[in-house]
Order: sequence, then structure tokens, then C-alpha cells
Amino acid sequence: MFKNFNILLFTILNLFSSEAEAEAESEPESESESRKIPVGGQAVIEGVLMKGKKLWGLAVRKPSGEIFKDSWPNSSRIERMPYKLPLIRGVVVMCEMMATGFKALSKSAEVALEETQEKLTFKDMLFSIFAAVIAVGGLFIALPLFGAKLFNLPPLYTNIIEGVLRALIFIGYVAIIGLWKDIREVFKYHGAEHKTINAFEKNFKMTPENILKCSRIHPRCGTSFLLIAVIVSIIVFSPVKILIGNNFLYQVLARIILIPVVIGISYEIIKLASNSGKFGFCVIAPFLSLQYLTTREPNLKQAEVALISLKTALNREAI
Repeated sequence: MFKNFNILLFTILNLFSSEAEAEAESEPESESESRKIPVGGQAVIEGVLMKGKKLWGLAVRKPSGEIFKDSWPNSSRIERMPYKLPLIRGVVVMCEMMATGFKALSKSAEVALEETQEKLTFKDMLFSIFAAVIAVGGLFIALPLFGAKLFNLPPLYTNIIEGVLRALIFIGYVAIIGLWKDIREVFKYHGAEHKTINAFEKNFKMTPENILKCSRIHPRCGTSFLLIAVIVSIIVFSPVKILIGNNFLYQVLARIILIPVVIGISYEIIKLASNSGKFGFCVIAPFLSLQYLTTREPNLKQAEVALISLKTALNREAI
């Protein structure tokens, strides 16, 4: 139980930082144009979830070695008003990724554990979700706020210290859980996901061998999104103390309420940077270094799973 709980807890926390991909405006007319459609995804238990224009694709390695695959429609609201408006669309994308991520996580756990003695029950899932919410609220909101207040500085400096503490806590958390073998396997699938998307977007011949030649760093990764959100939160949270005073509970609640604002702005920054070529890449390059903690070099079998996930999302046997 403890091993699978660790994997489940990290994967649930990772749902808050799934790929922030841009939306395609029209149907591709050719194979080369189809590769211009940004795809996104995330690692799940023993597998990868990918998002195409019309489908979600899930591929999971069974204990027997076979690869389970599944797909379902990608009926995103982001293509309709008012959900496609700037700032709003980032929150919509995050909510949709979380909902779909929970579905994929549950299915991957069911498939990956089907032949083992250890089963992931509905109670396990609920407990892990509850633990993830408490961890996010306690570690990444309340603890940095409490730590910053100890310095007893003016509001602006307090907010900067709070942001720095939040970033350090998140980096420390990722580094510590990366020491566990089972979490490292999830990180390897995360790396396989990034390498597969990079190979696809660079028009490589899509084979597991070629996928492994690509970088495991990707500019639209959610872990980079989280660090950008930390910077944005310093600005967004700055007026809170002035407006509501020093009450700790009120300040925590205010930050929770303002999370959608932080997500919306951070999404637009990631989206703009990913569509700005080398300049945009240079702007967010310092934030990409965290991916060296949240990804590991995958093997051929993991690259194969990620490739099948992408093929399933694109509804193709060949890419």
C-alpha cells in the first residue's frame, strides 16, 4: 500500500502542473501540418497520457509486459466563448487536465496493479486526494506565508520572501521524493512523454530509438509552469495584506481564492513564450532547469509506451 500511495500522491500533485499546450485553430491539411498541432500530456502509473486535438490517448504497461491502450473524446470548452478568452482559458485548461488526469490515473492504477496482490481501492484514491489537497494547501500556501511573516518586514519584502520560500519548498519536495525508486519510475515516464513530444514536433521518424535521442526538457512542462506561477504569485498576492490586514487565516483563504488568477496569468506567459521561438525559450530557460529533477532518462520500453499513447491520441497507427 505504501509504495503505491507514494506514486499516487505524487501523480495527483502533478495534476496541478500538467502540460499547458496551445490550442490549434484549424484542421491540418497534411502530415507536416499535423505536426504543428501542439500536443500535451502527463505521466501516470506505469504509463503516459497524451492529448491530441480530438482525443485523449492513454497507454499503460501491464505487469505481463503487454501495453494497454484506451482513448476518449477531447471535448474541451476552450474552443468556445467565453472559455477561450485570455486568463480564463488557463483556468479552464487546468480544470480539464485535472479532471481527465484523475480519470487516467485511476485507469492506470487499475491496469498496472491488476496482476499484483496489492490493489488500489477507492478508499486509497480518496485518501490520496485528501492528502494531496492538504499537502498543497499546507506546504505551498500556509507554510511559506508563515515563514515569511517571521521576518517581520514590509509587505513587498514579505511577499518576495514568501515566494522564494514557496519555490524552495517545492524544489526540496521534488528532490526528496525523487530518491524513491517507484517515484523515479514515474519520472522516467515523464521524461519519455517529453522526449516523444519533442520528437513529434521536430518531425523525427517516430520510433522508440529516435525518441530517446531527443531532450527530456520541454518548454510547456507544468513544472516550469509552477515556478513561473511562484513569480506571478508575488505580484498577485502583494495587495492582500494591505486589504485584509495581518489575520493569518484570512491571508491563507485570500491566496486560495486568488489561485485561479495566478494560474490564468502564468498560463498566458507559458503560451506566449512557447509561441515566441528562441526568444521565448530564452525567457523561460531558467525555469526549465527544474525538469532535470522531475524527469529521468527513460528506457526503450517506456519510450514505446509514450509513443503508443501519442498514436492513440492522434488516432493513427503510424506518425
